[in-house]
Amino acid sequence: MSRLIDLITQAKSRDLELGKELEREFKVLSSRRSFGLNFERHHPESVELPNRLVHKGDKVHVLPQRGNPRKGDRKVWKVLKISGKGTKRVVQIELQGIDESKIQEVAILDLVAVAEFKDYIYPGLVSTGKVVRDGGKPFHTVINAENFHALEALTYTHRGKVDAIYIDPPYNTGAKDWKYNNDYVESEDLYRHSKWLAMMERRLRIARELLNPATSTLIVTIDEKEYLRLGLLLHQLFPDGLIQMVSTVINRKGNARRGEFARCEEYIFYVRFGETSVVPWQSDMLNEDNKKKSGVRWKSLLRLASTGKTTGRFNLFFPLYFDKKTLKFVRAGDSILDGIDINSVTVPKGLSALWPISKDGNDGRWSLSLPKFNKYMQLGYIKFGKPNGGGRTPYYLMSGQIAAIDTGDLVIKGRDEDG
Repeated sequence: MSRLIDLITQAKSRDLELGKELEREFKVLSSRRSFGLNFERHHPESVELPNRLVHKGDKVHVLPQRGNPRKGDRKVWKVLKISGKGTKRVVQIELQGIDESKIQEVAILDLVAVAEFKDYIYPGLVSTGKVVRDGGKPFHTVINAENFHALEALTYTHRGKVDAIYIDPPYNTGAKDWKYNNDYVESEDLYRHSKWLAMMERRLRIARELLNPATSTLIVTIDEKEYLRLGLLLHQLFPDGLIQMVSTVINRKGNARRGEFARCEEYIFYVRFGETSVVPWQSDMLNEDNKKKSGVRWKSLLRLASTGKTTGRFNLFFPLYFDKKTLKFVRAGDSILDGIDINSVTVPKGLSALWPISKDGNDGRWSLSLPKFNKYMQLGYIKFGKPNGGGRTPYYLMSGQIAAIDTGDLVIKGRDEDG
């Protein structure tokens, strides 16, 4: 290891830029883990900067002839000299990445500045228009840019402030559906998976800087071509995140593929940080008709899990009072502490009390605390069903359904009837 460091130092003394490049690659190699997902950290990605003036020392691409639908020269050149004035300026450029020098002269209008991913760039955002909504409603910002640089720019203003990031990357199927170094990555490319991982790793590392560590979620969709590698990459980059992969049906009939099994699903990786939790939702992401249903699923207020006779009640053990004659709910009583016999609680005249007692006769608990129960009653999120001829069985809506109601995605019909 020390011998390599000495050789890098010697290389720096002869060619500073080459020495720095060797040093960067050495640091990457020396930081790799012995176990885990290892792949080449390719640096062939580049982005063209059409609005940037070309200066001496810039890296450039030679544009194709005007009106030519073919791609231009994808080689990277370096500007050595600029002569002339105005639009008639001529640029002397040198081809990069070869042992023998190759120099040519090109009109400045036929060049576009290029930034490779190992180069530092300082992107800025320019407003191109906006749509104004009435009522002071929240607004969204759409950034049209190379996503790596857009994410990098957001780190200056949104580092650690983002609640959720959704990434729908190219699936690397082998078809011409994603580019690398401004060219298509073909299915026979031996480094196809490695290039895909290198592309994903850079963006995921920036996403990590943007996410709020106290409560946030990263969501990434993928199919079977790269889901294994993506899963390993996520575990490697986010060791403190709670990672789960779920399936989502994209075509119930299945997409037919020659010589292979039909595919009806894709996968979604969820990476949760901090206090982020999963709550029930009206759609299971499996059936197409979920969103067509306007009804809701009411859950029994009585917690079914056994909690013991006198422990674990906290603020969840309190009576519900009903009118003896009509069985109409009147109000909730005060919660009682552990160890207090329910028979010692005085029931108001004309009322009967319902306690959270399990089927085996032991003390149970409600699923909601007394303050939350009263709030849910006020908002209409609790109802009393009539199974088996009774009239006092309480049901409530879970927080995920309430959130959907608040956003208008779910509508309650007949709150006094079974959902």
